[in-house]
Amino acid sequence: MKDKIYNAVVNGNSDNNIRYSDFQNLIIDLGFEFKHRNGSHSVYYHNGINRFMNIQPVGSKAKGYQVRQLRGIITTHNL
Repeated sequence: MKDKIYNAVVNGNSDNNIRYSDFQNLIIDLGFEFKHRNGSHSVYYHNGINRFMNIQPVGSKAKGYQVRQLRGIITTHNL
């Protein structure tokens, strides 16, 4: 499952069609740690690359721009 979601994020074919729960799990699998929640926003931090990810669902899906943001982090930092 992780590989399927990882590939979907990296390929960019379905940025607006990634389930939020799968997106959260992928972020954790990539080494981000949950820091805190403020309303519907969840904040994750990756100590190794000194980056934050602030994510929020749209219904049951991840926001497309946040998927693109994660793709940029993956490619820049070879995650």
